[in-house]
Amino acid sequence: MKLPFEPIVFGYAINIHLILEYLAFFIAFRFYLYLRKKEQDSISSENRLTIILGAAIGALIGSRLVGVLENPLITFSTEHIIQILNTKTIMGGLFGGLLGVEIAKKMIGEIKSSGDLFVFPIIVGIFIGRIGCFLSGINEFTYGRQTESFLGMNLGDGVLRHPVALYELLFLIVLFISLRYVQRVYILQSGELFKIFMLSYFGFRFFIEFLKPNTFYVFGLSTIQLLCIVCWLYYIRFVIQKKEYARKKI
Repeated sequence: MKLPFEPIVFGYAINIHLILEYLAFFIAFRFYLYLRKKEQDSISSENRLTIILGAAIGALIGSRLVGVLENPLITFSTEHIIQILNTKTIMGGLFGGLLGVEIAKKMIGEIKSSGDLFVFPIIVGIFIGRIGCFLSGINEFTYGRQTESFLGMNLGDGVLRHPVALYELLFLIVLFISLRYVQRVYILQSGELFKIFMLSYFGFRFFIEFLKPNTFYVFGLSTIQLLCIVCWLYYIRFVIQKKEYARKKI
């Protein structure tokens, strides 16, 4: 199959990434509704709706803001501004959504953890979206650096590159299976599954970003990597608590 993959339907080239992106939202939300019904959500429907709204607004702002910060030195022209405003990143969406949820919960006085139900739908949504990224080849900035290793693929420009989207697809499969195992075998406090997911995914993205042709502005790190560090610092108390608990068990 040739990349970028642009199927022709009725004489028009189809943006496969955009279609899979919408499909990802639809399937992830349906999966969330299924899990919520199956697991008997402890948060009321009214509060849960407010939390989802907070997550959506936070994700929208966060995805666009981090997208802009990935290009801080771009020249200001009409063409570039439109391009930046259309840029979005799942990393900013996840962290912005997290902050949006926390703000929404403060406003309504909800103290119960709300993230666990979102974990597996989020993974499924990212997975579907990443298929679209891979099929888009070099049309989406999710391709890797040039490489001479056996893993290199021609993503549309005749250059062998790291297929970063495929690496992430493999990681997401492993993460989904691992978190299901953890959920089944270990007794977790409410909200801990979501924290483990965020730490795992942001940790993976920190290292995989070195395989992308990023511009590393601060301390040799990209904007995404700096956000990964912010996320880890946000959850540092949880990491320390788990480390101390594990030491006591030994």
